[in-house]
Amino acid sequence: MYQNQLIEAYKKALNYVQDKQIAHDMNIPQQRISDFRRCKRYMTDSQAVFLAENAGIDPQIALIGCHADRQENPQVKQLWESIAKKFNGHGLHLNTMAYVSLTALATMPFLRLSQYALCILC
Repeated sequence: MYQNQLIEAYKKALNYVQDKQIAHDMNIPQQRISDFRRCKRYMTDSQAVFLAENAGIDPQIALIGCHADRQENPQVKQLWESIAKKFNGHGLHLNTMAYVSLTALATMPFLRLSQYALCILC
């Protein structure tokens, strides 16, 4: 399931139209992409990292998602998915904090901004 999302993200990031373009970039047969999509095969960790890095996705999240896909044991699969949710939740929290901080800094007058910067440095 996550493999398919990863493939789609890569495809969108590079404005590709066909899966054979992805297969060419990965240096694998075109049929392998179809096998990934139907979960007949699972991509390797290095393939997942390649797609994630080029799609602008955190490779750690990609690896966690792909490992969750590979699991046949429902309990282990649930654990991997739980890890992914926790990891993703922390990333969202940090991104939100950074966005709010930058927005606050951009709206402050210059004098207050310099005082704020000095306060942070102290």
